[in-house]
Amino acid sequence: MLCEKCQKKQASVHVTKIVNGEKTETNLCETCAQGENAVGFGFEPQWMLQNIFADLFNQPLAGGQPVTVSRGEQVRCERCGFTESQFSKIGKLGCAGCYDIFETKLDPVLRRVHGNSRHTGKIPKRTGGLIVIKKEILDLKEKLQTAIKKEEYEKAAEIRDQIRGLEKKLE
Repeated sequence: MLCEKCQKKQASVHVTKIVNGEKTETNLCETCAQGENAVGFGFEPQWMLQNIFADLFNQPLAGGQPVTVSRGEQVRCERCGFTESQFSKIGKLGCAGCYDIFETKLDPVLRRVHGNSRHTGKIPKRTGGLIVIKKEILDLKEKLQTAIKKEEYEKAAEIRDQIRGLEKKLE
């Protein structure tokens, strides 16, 4: 397939844009794509994940409050020492513990970027067994809390037993 702009080179960049429900597809060679900044963010080094996160952290969220990093009280990960400002600059977290430490800041950002802050996609068959069990335990714990609040103690006891059974599988 030839480039739709120059009609000379082979198209290697395929852009699909959906704006207001209208889908447009463009096929360009790499040179034309770079020249036109075709993808909207182009091949420029300025488009990087850290810029997206930095912008998202400083934009107002659904409640209208912007997420800002206070210079005086920087939250710091206890495991790796990573700070919020480092996350905004780099666009990556330092360790697995950062997800827990920065959860309140990450949740709205992940919801804006992905539409949800919880993984709902496929899980690898070979290694996914433990992940599925852990997810099921979390779901059951939520149901347990709901049952306790509704004072459905028999149902809560059943759920508790299910949780214990799954936790034994993890051991």
